[in-house]
Amino acid sequence: MADWKTALAALGGVAEDSGNDKAPTDIPKRQRVGVVYSTNPDFAYVEEAEDMPALLPKNQQRLRLSMERAGRGGKTVTLVKGFVGPTEDLAALARTLKQKCGVGGSIDDGVIVIQGDKRPLLLDILKKQGYTQTK
Repeated sequence: MADWKTALAALGGVAEDSGNDKAPTDIPKRQRVGVVYSTNPDFAYVEEAEDMPALLPKNQQRLRLSMERAGRGGKTVTLVKGFVGPTEDLAALARTLKQKCGVGGSIDDGVIVIQGDKRPLLLDILKKQGYTQTK
């Protein structure tokens, strides 16, 4: 059993007497990108980079309002598209819009979904909050 540990230590992996049976890297397996195993002793695993879009200022956000019925069982919803920023800020904006309109809604793939046709009301609310490029 010590033979494989000796061979691994000779290759520059885990030290022979360390008693550590973990892989010679500090990056957890679920965060490694594209490689399951490498025999190259100089190989360095690449960590997953989280793509967090930077939050644009309110006056630079190009929000678009649209109404939709298709695929929703005949129910009318208003969609707010085009928000650029982290999901926490998108959720905060959605919460504010739902409260001011007095209706329900959700977030679906970066799009705020508000129940009912609330385009004129949402346009006024967004313009008052500083989203000047809203249409």
